[in-house]
Amino acid sequence: MSTTGATADPLAALGSLPGVADSVESVRKSVDRVYGHRVMRRRSNEITSEAALRGARGSAALSGADWALEEVRRRSDFGVDDEARVVGAALRLTAEAGQLLSIWRQSPLRVLARLHLVATASEGDEVGRPRQAGEDVHEPLVELPLPGAAEVSGRLEGLSELIIAGSSAPALVTAAVVQGELLALRPFVSHNGLVARAAARIVLVGSGLDPKSVCPAEVGHAELGRAAYLAALDGYVSGTPEGMAAWIAHCGSAIELGARESTAVCEALQRGAA
Repeated sequence: MSTTGATADPLAALGSLPGVADSVESVRKSVDRVYGHRVMRRRSNEITSEAALRGARGSAALSGADWALEEVRRRSDFGVDDEARVVGAALRLTAEAGQLLSIWRQSPLRVLARLHLVATASEGDEVGRPRQAGEDVHEPLVELPLPGAAEVSGRLEGLSELIIAGSSAPALVTAAVVQGELLALRPFVSHNGLVARAAARIVLVGSGLDPKSVCPAEVGHAELGRAAYLAALDGYVSGTPEGMAAWIAHCGSAIELGARESTAVCEALQRGAA
């Protein structure tokens, strides 16, 4: 996303794209339904915990580890193979994201570095910093042209400036741009998809749209499918108004499906079935 131009608030300008306002309103209604459920008034911590687990499972599925929810729930060893490590990384990121809310608005690049460190669970020289010229990126499920290290650095700085400056844009728009930009850039040598979705979650929670983190968009993205996710991402990367609007709408649909998932959990708890 270009951060230059005539408008002083490019994120807010995206909110005026055709169809985006409808997506924003639909998301708000879906989120409000979850928060208005009677179970949320008494057992919100349980809903948050379950949403975190399901969100981590969904994010891992988008990164190639499509495990059944009960498998994620029962496993304790996440270091035995590549898929297990992806699931473990998704779980760690979900747990860490809530600890970084206060830092995000002041230093988003610091938060991104921390997220990558948590995802990799290692201390190599390439961990927790944007990739350098000549370094390979392991992100096999995103097959977009890879921007050079200099472009990555410049666009990350631009994204950071937008976050720090603040915007009147709806949370959906900001979260979609953060996720789309990180997926397009793939700024780290690995785990970019997981980090991008965790950063979008931080935006949604920190903005106040979903303060208890009970509407896991990752669930919705996984339900809509990896092919649709990547097709919508192509629209973001195109930079056209139509493509950007389609990506934002796709992210909105994912949040709505996440909200529906947690509503179902609320109803199961209310029936005493969960």
